[in-house]
Amino acid sequence: MFCVLALLAATTFAETKALAVQIHLDRAGFSCNTIDGRWGAKSENALRRYLLSLPNAKMPVNAIPIEQAYNAYFADLPDPFRIVEVTQADIDALVRIPESPSERAKLPRMGYESIKEMFAERGHLSQIALAKMNPGVDWSNVKPGLKLVIPDFPSIKEELAAGDRGRPRRPKRPVAALVKVSISQREISAYSADGRTLAVFPCSIAANKAKVPPHGELKITSYVAWPNYTYTPDFTPNGKKVQRHVWPEGENCPVGVAWMGLNLPGYGIHGTPRPESIGFTGSHGCFRLANWNAARLYAMCRSGTRVIIEP
Repeated sequence: MFCVLALLAATTFAETKALAVQIHLDRAGFSCNTIDGRWGAKSENALRRYLLSLPNAKMPVNAIPIEQAYNAYFADLPDPFRIVEVTQADIDALVRIPESPSERAKLPRMGYESIKEMFAERGHLSQIALAKMNPGVDWSNVKPGLKLVIPDFPSIKEELAAGDRGRPRRPKRPVAALVKVSISQREISAYSADGRTLAVFPCSIAANKAKVPPHGELKITSYVAWPNYTYTPDFTPNGKKVQRHVWPEGENCPVGVAWMGLNLPGYGIHGTPRPESIGFTGSHGCFRLANWNAARLYAMCRSGTRVIIEP
């Protein structure tokens, strides 16, 4: 592991430990949301939920020092990093997203706007953490052939393909028999049929409490990989026709890379182009996840998966 970590010269030893634990937790399905090497409440919760999911945890689940947690659970695991190369195809895929709603509707795709954004999302990272992992990169002038160090995760496309309902076999991800949404904790948890915790993802909920779905049981009734988005302005002057615009799919689509609709009209679980916003209020009523977590949950669910909304 430290052969790659030696490249991370911009981080301290303590930050590196936190970074490695965040990555391993995410790989196990217990996300701190955006990996940044900084140990905080989301990371503490991910570690606690991970330990609670183990049949024989080696130590108490509360207040575990990060070095002890690393040494007890993650030190012997394979190197969580990989070296990737920026290609011409990556650069050609970049788009500029205009401010005008009507101009956005003309785009063929709402993809990434920069290589930094693209590779941060591929590594489930904050853009600041990506830059710290790769010191000296001129992000305003990236050329094909540039090699970058990022955490090793399946791509979003691979996750969405794993959840393809047309495939004869179940996806590589474990099947979620139940999904719980905790309004107070702002997190989504997936469970197996025998009650084991399979995954935990931070989420965002509606800022307007009146738009938060009522507590109780729902179910997932629709799945869309790479959904588009119908933009409706918040305000239309009296006497004027509402100008709606359909924005295309892509990582920067307002509903992200995946939509899981609930049997409550207008509500669903979906991704977001702004992973750093997850964990705060601000959605219009749906439950938002970082794109990589939305894709992973998509691969774990099926039509009829139960969803319980909890306080």
